[in-house]
Amino acid sequence: MNREEVRAFDRDAIERLGLPGVVLMENAGRGCVEVLERLGVGGPVLVVCGKGNNGGDGFVIARHLAVRGYDCRVALGADPADLAGDARVMFEALTHCGVPILDESGVNAGLMLQELDALSRDAAWIVDALLGTGVKGSPRPPYDTLIDWMNGEGGRRLAVDLPSGLDCDTGEPGSPTVRADHTCTFVAPKVGFANPAAAEFLGELHVLDIGAPFNR
Repeated sequence: MNREEVRAFDRDAIERLGLPGVVLMENAGRGCVEVLERLGVGGPVLVVCGKGNNGGDGFVIARHLAVRGYDCRVALGADPADLAGDARVMFEALTHCGVPILDESGVNAGLMLQELDALSRDAAWIVDALLGTGVKGSPRPPYDTLIDWMNGEGGRRLAVDLPSGLDCDTGEPGSPTVRADHTCTFVAPKVGFANPAAAEFLGELHVLDIGAPFNR
């Protein structure tokens, strides 16, 4: 599945099947939580979110973890005012669930690292929900700092759809790229995953359906 097929899948599900984008996002996030539970949560979970749909998936993950009684926190790499569309809907829902949300969008790198260290204390999992399939090239600030920090942490890392920094189509890693222990990708493996260079960043791959068929 390449970048254009991802976009075409979403359009088809929304326009032909009548499934709103928030339903697809809800299914994606809930599926990731089910994988986390199968793997064993065993401690706090920190979800690191960007401003796009990948971040929206992260908000769903955090909400479902909280509803199921897990200790969950969110680090946000974007100004909440910049959130839009389905990601905005899921962020607003999360704000009513008592989950601590740390806005790192306007913080200098030194303070960001201090705040992240405090927020992630004893975390068993770090969930990478920063960048999705539409991103090309190396991550820019503050995402680069967030990725470097995630890679240096001791908890297990789960990437949402693909590790942030990895190109969906080519499988070439940007500088930096999240090194995941597990990747939950949606609908079908991305074509870039076949690149041998991607293997060390993906970890164990889990392919999740989100409630709509994929027709090539």
